[in-house]
Amino acid sequence: MALFSTAYWAPVSAYLLAAQSDVVEIEQHERYRKQSYRNRCTILSANGPLSLVVPVLRPHDSRIRDIRIDYSKPWQKIHWRAIEAAYRSSPFFDEFNGDVRQVYGKEIPFLFDLNIKVWEVSQALLRVSFRWGFTERFVPPPPPATQLHDYRYVIHPKAKRKPEGIALEPYFQVFGHKFGFVPDLSVLDLLFNEGQMS
Repeated sequence: MALFSTAYWAPVSAYLLAAQSDVVEIEQHERYRKQSYRNRCTILSANGPLSLVVPVLRPHDSRIRDIRIDYSKPWQKIHWRAIEAAYRSSPFFDEFNGDVRQVYGKEIPFLFDLNIKVWEVSQALLRVSFRWGFTERFVPPPPPATQLHDYRYVIHPKAKRKPEGIALEPYFQVFGHKFGFVPDLSVLDLLFNEGQMS
């Protein structure tokens, strides 16, 4: 079993680890952590890596399941425009943009629920099926000797090292000619650039 934090268009490494696991559990009882993939993703724009952040209300010391999204800002429109600008010339944008865009079609009150919707859409587009569920209570990270693979705090935008067992092979990226290959971006980057070969 592998344990993951909830994530907004998680990086490729999270999907690779999930695909290698028999069962995936998503943490729903931890306290919200700022500056993590819980409410952000990174795409490759014409100006380089770009973080897209979902604004949230009162995040301090709240359970992740209870974090509300701040719709006072037009973040959905901003995110979609950034995604469209970054990937409209990618090989598979026309094939996948409708499925991705529908995520931005209505206001989902809670961040956790938005991330579950994103997880379901990306899993369908990847054409891979993980057995997954949710944690029943918060459990602190276990000692390394156990069978549980805990990735809740390992897959992080500021992490210098990737989890063991991750080999991220280069693939075509629209702006690769400008920046070289940028590894472990959002799964959106892999989907729009590689399509069914993802």
